Amino acid sequence: MNVVVIKYNAGNIRSVGFALERLGINAEITDDFNKIINADKVIFPGVGEAGTTMKYLKKKGLDSLLRDLKQPVLGICLGQQLMCSHSEEGNTDCIGIFEVPVLRFPTLLKVPHMGWNSLLNTNGLIFNNIPSNSYVYFVHSYYVPICEYSAATCEYSLEFSAGLQKNNFYATQFHPEKSGDLGHLILKNFIEL
Repeated sequence: MNVVVIKYNAGNIRSVGFALERLGINAEITDDFNKIINADKVIFPGVGEAGTTMKYLKKKGLDSLLRDLKQPVLGICLGQQLMCSHSEEGNTDCIGIFEVPVLRFPTLLKVPHMGWNSLLNTNGLIFNNIPSNSYVYFVHSYYVPICEYSAATCEYSLEFSAGLQKNNFYATQFHPEKSGDLGHLILKNFIEL
C-alpha cells in the first residue's frame, strides 16, 4: 500500500504520519508530483491559516494537482476547509472540490472550537462502523455548513459538517490522528477503501 501525506507549509503533518504507523502504514511525506499521482491513497492534513496556505499551494501547483487526483484523497482539518470553494479566513479562494464556503463561527462563540465533541449523522465510507455520538477531537475557528456533501455533522451552538464526501474525496474537520480508537478506525476505513 503506497500512501502519501502531502507536504506543504502546514502544521500537524508528522502526527498524521505517526498515526498511520500505528496502522502499519509507512506513509511518505512529500510534495513530489509523481509520487502523489502514483500513490494508492493521498492524505492532505493541516493546521494553519487558509490564505497563506493557498498561496503556497498555488505557487507549487499542488492546488490543481489535488483537484485532479483520481485515487482516494482524505483532507483533515485545514485540509477539509481548503478543499472547499472559498473561506472567510482571509477572504480566500480555495481548491473548489466541494462547492461550499467555509465560514467563521459567530463572534458570540468561544473560538477556536477546541476539544472533544460528538459526531452526529455519520454516514459515508470512512464512517463505516462509527456510531453517532462518537467523540472526536476538534480544533478550528471556521466551519463548513451542512451541505449535500456532509458525511458527518457536529454541533457547536450551530450544526456544521464534521465530515465531507464527494466521489473519491473525503474530509474531516476533526483530527482523526488525535481522536483515539475511533480516529484510528476512521483512518483504517480510509486506508481500506
